[in-house]
Amino acid sequence: MNLVRSELLKIRTTNTWWVFGLITLPLWGLTLLINYFQSQAVLDPASVGVPESEQNAQFQAAGEHVNVAANLYTNGQFFGVLIVMLLGVLVVTNEFFHQTATTTFLTTPHRTAVVLAKLIAAGILGLIFWVVTTGLNLIFTPLILGSLDVSSQLGEGAIWQAIGLNGLAYLLWAIFGIGFGVLIRSQIGATVTALLVYLAGYIGAIIVLAILADRFGDWINNLQLIVPSLASQLMATGTDLPGSPPRWAGAAVMVAYAVVTGTIGTLIMRKRDVS
Repeated sequence: MNLVRSELLKIRTTNTWWVFGLITLPLWGLTLLINYFQSQAVLDPASVGVPESEQNAQFQAAGEHVNVAANLYTNGQFFGVLIVMLLGVLVVTNEFFHQTATTTFLTTPHRTAVVLAKLIAAGILGLIFWVVTTGLNLIFTPLILGSLDVSSQLGEGAIWQAIGLNGLAYLLWAIFGIGFGVLIRSQIGATVTALLVYLAGYIGAIIVLAILADRFGDWINNLQLIVPSLASQLMATGTDLPGSPPRWAGAAVMVAYAVVTGTIGTLIMRKRDVS
C-alpha cells in the first residue's frame, strides 16, 4: 500500500492530472450535446428525415428507451477513456522524462511491485474520472430524458449494468496506458502512439468494417470485438444490439487485453535497463 500511496502522491504533485481533468469536462459537455441530438433522432426518426425503409433492426433497437438512456448515462466514455489512457502513459513515462526511474527502482528493487503499484494507482485515477462523469450523467440524463418524454429508466437493471461496465472500461484503459508507457519510454512517442492507436483504430475500424459488412454480410460486425475502442463502447450499451456481439463479449475481450498488456509491461520492466 505504501507503494500505491507513493504513486498517487506523484500523480497529485504534478499539474498533469488536473489539466486533463479540465479538458475532460468540456469534452463531456460536447458529447452530451451530441448524444442529446442523437437521442432525438433515434426516438423520432421521421423528425430528422429518416424514412421507415432505412430503419433497420439495429437502428430500431437503439431507439428503445433503455438503450437511449444507457447511452446518456455512460456519456463521455469516448473521450474519457482516452484521457485516462494518456494519464496511464504519463504515470510511467514521467519517470523517464524526469529521470527519476533509477531512484525509484533503487529505493524499491522489486520492480514487479513497482509496476503493480503503478497499475493500481492508474486504475484508481481511472475510476475517479468514471465516478465524476457518472455523477454528472446521473444529474443531467433524467432532465434530458424528461424533455424527450422518456422516464429516467433508473429502475432498469440494464442501466446499472451499463454504468458498471463503463467503470470497468475506464479501469482497463488506464491499464492499457501503463502498458504503452512501458513499451515506449519516450513521453511524446508513447502519447502520440496511444492517440493514433485509439483514434485512428476507432475511425479506421468503423470504415473498414462497414465496407466489409456491405460486401460479405453483417457477420463481419462481430470483428469489432478485436478493436479495443469499439469493444469498450459495446460494453456500455443498455441491451445487446442486433447485428453486434453481446456486451459480455466486449468486456471479456477488454479484460483479456488488459491482462496481456499488464503482464507484458511487468515482464519488460523487470528486465529492461532503466538507467
